[in-house]
Amino acid sequence: MPDAPAPEEKLSYRLITGPDTREFCERISAALDEGYVLHGSPAATFNGSSVIVAQAVVLPSAIASADAAVATAVDELDGEFEGEFDGEGHA
Repeated sequence: MPDAPAPEEKLSYRLITGPDTREFCERISAALDEGYVLHGSPAATFNGSSVIVAQAVVLPSAIASADAAVATAVDELDGEFEGEFDGEGHA
């Protein structure tokens, strides 16, 4: 018996765009229901006939992963330059 296909993995980041309609708001609401959180402010533009909006959404695990990666990189840099800076950015 063949293996069942793996469920599609959620993207860590999505930029949802479209006309500023109820359907767009429903798409954002659905993403929030799926566990995404808003990332940044929405954007809007006018294309000559209608308002087009965009909203980025991310999974909280992606934020935690990125924060951990930044913290690790900072710790590594601190170790490389220990004692070389005075805390004010001066050597």
